[in-house]
Amino acid sequence: MTQSYSRIFKPEGVAPPGGKYNHAVRARGGEFLIIAGQIATDIDGKLVGASDAGAQTKQVFANLDAILKSAGASWDNVVELMYYIVGRKNVQPFMDARTAIFAEKYPKANYPTATLLVVEGLAREELLVEISGVAILP
Repeated sequence: MTQSYSRIFKPEGVAPPGGKYNHAVRARGGEFLIIAGQIATDIDGKLVGASDAGAQTKQVFANLDAILKSAGASWDNVVELMYYIVGRKNVQPFMDARTAIFAEKYPKANYPTATLLVVEGLAREELLVEISGVAILP
């Protein structure tokens, strides 16, 4: 698949990113795919990883992967991810799971932009991780 945008834009005058993201992505090309916040439910709508932010993170990324594939896209097309993590104690398990996933999805470390918010809660009490995103389709 041909990339529909150039991945990395390194702005001058700011410190390097402090994590697995880039400050900016210069997008060009096809249509936008706006992905609603995904939660850790399987194809049958059952919660995966109750009380386990790492397991929920893996399921959320699996859901995002399915959405991208169904739109004819890949992780190379993702330009922005927004992470919502319930409570600070769940940030490290989320980051550990994301690091393992990103090693596969982004082996060259060409990460999309990202925002991580620690929130008090999500729509349902048992949810610990929600991720939304934006991709540029080829």
